[in-house]
Amino acid sequence: MKLYKSFVDGGRILELTHLEELYLDYNHFNTSVFASLNELSNLKSLSIRANGLKGSIDMKDLEAFISLRKLDMSYNELKDLVIHQDGGSKLELTHLEELYLDENLFNTSVFASLNKLSNLKSLSINYNQLKGSIDTKDSDVSSSLEEIYLDNSTLNTNILQSIGVFASLKTLSLYHCGLIGPLPNQGWCDLRNLEVLDVSGNALEGMLPHCFSNLTSLRELYISRNHFQIPLSFAPFANLSNLKSLWINENKMVMEPSFYTSIPKFQLEVISLSKCITSQQLSRKVPTFLYYQYDLRYVDLSHNNLSGTVPTWLLENNTKLEDLILKGNSFTGPLSLSSALISDVSSIDISENKLQGQIPTGICSTFPHLRRLFLSKNAFEGNIPLCLSGMKDLSFLDLSDNHLYGKVPEELITKGSLTILRLSNNNLSGNVVPVILSANGVQHLYLDGNNFSGEMTNVDVSTFEFPYSLREIDLSNNKLHGKLPRWRGNASFLRRLAMSNNSFEGSIPMEFCKLNRLEFLDLSQNNLSGSIPSCFNPPYIEHVHLHGNRLRGPLSLAFYNSSSIVTLDLRGNNLTGSIPKWIYTLSSLSVLLLKDNHFHGKVPVELCKLHSLSIIDLSQNMFSGPIPSCLGNLSLPLKEKESLAIGYYLPFIESGESASIAMRKFERDINLYYPISYLEEVIEFTTKSGFYSYKGDTLSYMTGIDLSCNNLTGHIPPELGNLSEIHSLNLSHNKLTGVIPSSLSKLHQIESLDLSYNNLSGEIPNQLVELNSLEVFSVAFNNLSGSIPEPKAQFGTFIENSYQGNPFLCGVILHKSCSKTDSPSTISTVSEDKGEDGLIVVLLTIFVVLYINPHWRRAWFSLVGKCITTCRYSNVGNFLTYHIFKQSV
Repeated sequence: MKLYKSFVDGGRILELTHLEELYLDYNHFNTSVFASLNELSNLKSLSIRANGLKGSIDMKDLEAFISLRKLDMSYNELKDLVIHQDGGSKLELTHLEELYLDENLFNTSVFASLNKLSNLKSLSINYNQLKGSIDTKDSDVSSSLEEIYLDNSTLNTNILQSIGVFASLKTLSLYHCGLIGPLPNQGWCDLRNLEVLDVSGNALEGMLPHCFSNLTSLRELYISRNHFQIPLSFAPFANLSNLKSLWINENKMVMEPSFYTSIPKFQLEVISLSKCITSQQLSRKVPTFLYYQYDLRYVDLSHNNLSGTVPTWLLENNTKLEDLILKGNSFTGPLSLSSALISDVSSIDISENKLQGQIPTGICSTFPHLRRLFLSKNAFEGNIPLCLSGMKDLSFLDLSDNHLYGKVPEELITKGSLTILRLSNNNLSGNVVPVILSANGVQHLYLDGNNFSGEMTNVDVSTFEFPYSLREIDLSNNKLHGKLPRWRGNASFLRRLAMSNNSFEGSIPMEFCKLNRLEFLDLSQNNLSGSIPSCFNPPYIEHVHLHGNRLRGPLSLAFYNSSSIVTLDLRGNNLTGSIPKWIYTLSSLSVLLLKDNHFHGKVPVELCKLHSLSIIDLSQNMFSGPIPSCLGNLSLPLKEKESLAIGYYLPFIESGESASIAMRKFERDINLYYPISYLEEVIEFTTKSGFYSYKGDTLSYMTGIDLSCNNLTGHIPPELGNLSEIHSLNLSHNKLTGVIPSSLSKLHQIESLDLSYNNLSGEIPNQLVELNSLEVFSVAFNNLSGSIPEPKAQFGTFIENSYQGNPFLCGVILHKSCSKTDSPSTISTVSEDKGEDGLIVVLLTIFVVLYINPHWRRAWFSLVGKCITTCRYSNVGNFLTYHIFKQSV
């Protein structure tokens, strides 16, 4: 009898004395729950995972469970198991065979508490706080234990020596345990019954020891992501006749000291050899031992720079082969396939190679049950083979980044079983509307980077119904024009829509407000006009890209209360008005890009309430007033959701299953080898004197604030020095006054700091030399005086341009001795004391001089052009006053 829910009456389980299996997972019980179960003497399996159990478990509370064979207390906060040994008596859990303690807070002392579990066969204690060595002396479990999982610990390599006392051990998992150095030649090599060994994800190194040949029972070996030197002959594994699964990714293949010609005794079912052949001195041919393998089901030779023709003999020799991954090599020539029927193959990936010619039509008859075909990033040309539409099992087809041309066969969409079709970055053409409206069953459709043209509204879609299956469409970078289609039918399930870099015009249709499931919208780089519909605030929207259009008007209520929105990119439009005060309702907002519009008013303090903000770009607008000091309170957190959540599936861990087993099953599942989505979140941001695109991991770490090219006044708030995680700060081309705060020296992560083209005065704080990550620094064209910072560390890399336009700065880099510095002239006095009125008088005087002198007049207009090119809204007076002063001198 099994029970999956908790039925507690008065603290005791109802009269279920015959109960054998009880699952109390994901509740809120505390450790006293065991006392409530003490009448369940027939209980054989008890699972109490993820309940928040804390502290110690008194194992005496479990003595009533005399029949218990399996106990799972994973995903709690337990620190200790307390065992009472009255009169030397043993713990009564004599039948316990499986114990799962994953993701708790145990340290290595827990093993002393397990000594009396004499029938324990399987122990899983992954993701705890195990450190150092494990004392295995005087252990009663050493003769019975068959499986031990210690993943994600911090153990010494000598555990591999002490583990030899577990003579019956069949599975040993030490994944990501911090093991360093070479494998020892004793201890673990004595485990003659060992069938599964996992030491992947460590820092083990050197040649594999000869004692590998002792492990004659070994069936599965996982040594990926270490620094081992694996001989090309695979000699250390040659005598392991029972070996079926071999994972050695991300190690280093080497030539062995002596020539080895023996044929290995094993017949593998799984070989994963990715990112191993990195040396140019090694042969770039497929390892020869594979010629003798005839029982392979899964082969991964990706990213090894292998050359020659595609090794189709692997398919011919291994008739049971299901998955072949040859991605990221240098195979050349046409793709030649055998005419023989190979019915078991379900996945082929030969992407990122140098294959040419047409895609062979024989691929359809040779692999009739193919489910996934990846041929992207080659040089295939010609039409898409029509026979692909007849492959009834084909669900994932990726032909992107080739030279294919012609139309997309309509049969490929209507008759096939595709769920993901990726044809990006080819030369395909024709009308894209029938392709979309016929895509019943397709969930992800990528047609970006082609030559599709025409209007999307020139087909009568009233007779069609929008495919309910479509979740994602990418039509970016084509030649589509006309108005945006007013989607008819059922488009309510559409989640991601990208139509950027086309020539769409007109307004954003009101029908877009009905896309209630929309998460990602990219309409950037078109010719869209009109205002953003005020009704546009889908409840799940996360990423909005509308930059590079001609949208106008204020934001009104567009996006109001969109608490899910992460990215709002409205750069390069004609938007007006101020930033609405309801901006604080965008509680998840991480990236705010309003650059190059016509916004005005003050920078609202409501921005400071957005605790997820990490990138702010308000540059090239007409904002005025002071910089809010509360911006210094922003924590600029790392961005978890900014990458569009395009990652990979995660392994599901069943109750009572070791995390190690789940991970190995996960790695083998080819369905999970590829991303959920190919749409990628890209953020463009100006920093370090350049315009950069950020995506993926780099986007997650980028933080910055750009307020440049506005009319901001007042002092630089010292509170900005609290932005300890910021990478880029640009306050240039404003009208800021006062001194540079010394608190900016606390910006230890900053890489780019630009304070140029302002009216800043005083000295440059010498504390700024502590900014060891600084790559770009500019205080040019201000009214600064005194000595520049000491030219050491990063400040030893900055040249004169970083300080130009400040006549009263001195230092070696400026070729100006600080002992003979002139006194500040009336030019700085005008900026600091007389304000705007004084500046106008000076400029009028200059204009009179220019009217008389044609040479200076030409110089003046040249400088005006340079200034406007530098920044659309800049401090023209300060810039030109300095240059006229310099020429007059």
